[in-house]
Amino acid sequence: MIDKRTSLSQLTLKRLKKNPLAIAAVIIIFMAAFVSIFCYVLATDKTENAALQQVVLKYKPIGYQQLTLKIPLTGYKKQLSITDYLFGKRQDYEEIAITDYDLSNHELIYKPYIGDELEAEEKIIDLSTFKDNGVSEPEIKSDFIYTKKYYLGTDSFGRDFYSRLLIGTRISFFVGFIAVLISLLVGITIGAVGGYYRGHVDDIIMWLINVVWSIPTLLLVMAITLAIGKGFWQIFIAVGLTMWVEVARVVRGQFLSYREVEFVEAAKALGMADARIIFRQILPNILAPVIVISAANFAAAILIESGLSFLGIGAQPPTPSWGNIIKEHYAHIILGKQHLAILPGLLILILVLAFNVFGNQLRDAMDIKN
Repeated sequence: MIDKRTSLSQLTLKRLKKNPLAIAAVIIIFMAAFVSIFCYVLATDKTENAALQQVVLKYKPIGYQQLTLKIPLTGYKKQLSITDYLFGKRQDYEEIAITDYDLSNHELIYKPYIGDELEAEEKIIDLSTFKDNGVSEPEIKSDFIYTKKYYLGTDSFGRDFYSRLLIGTRISFFVGFIAVLISLLVGITIGAVGGYYRGHVDDIIMWLINVVWSIPTLLLVMAITLAIGKGFWQIFIAVGLTMWVEVARVVRGQFLSYREVEFVEAAKALGMADARIIFRQILPNILAPVIVISAANFAAAILIESGLSFLGIGAQPPTPSWGNIIKEHYAHIILGKQHLAILPGLLILILVLAFNVFGNQLRDAMDIKN
């Protein structure tokens, strides 16, 4: 069986390499995975959830640039740690949009930006505010007064929209990954037990599968979410607990077929334990359809999470998710700020399409009849 399985894997990989659609889908998926892991490295706003607000800069256009003053707060850290690059930096500084400044006589004099064609009164900051946090005067000019570029403009709260989109990728991608992982653990276990033992055990499992299958997925996810609470991890668990049914049905059907084949009968005759037969003998031979279903479930999980976040019961603000970003800005489609809603929707479309295309091409590549 090992030789056949190896040859099938090699044949599948060979077919996928010759398929431009499959290659394009894989590239998109790997790009999404890379952005999900290193989103804070790529983001211009490295604070946690990219939630740094400057309301005076709300709805600025794509490519907008603004002279900015950064003022350190108590406990300010100059260097970013690995944790900061992975999970975001604690907001230990304040950013102020300015139009002009003068640094002299141990004071920093600046004019805040309060809007186009408006002029604010000058404000003064004693340089001890910087020096008490280990910032020298030359560092103020080089690192704390700079022109900040907003590659995709700003949202309704003056937050960097580019950074919010990048960090939103992590929620949408990881919810698919964790939901699929949970669905595989539950679905494979339940389906394998029902298909292998049959009888009353199978009857009970099929009854449970049919009950869960009859409940609309979105309503079931909403019920689980309301039961265990709203939040980052809760949405992962809720989506995962509703996607195991299809996996269980396919695994059960495969086990019903394989439990009668010769190598399984031989394993039983040799006295192997049921758990070893299930997970070491049968399961490796039925992974192909399970992998295809997982790709489809990945796409479905992203759509469900986006829908829940749009409804307000998914990822909670200020945590950015493509779904809640659309919710915050969908009304701007008719107000001249279409990109605030269209871009996250387009990203959802591209990622879901990539998983669906990859699943279809993988199914065709694994078909030994072709």
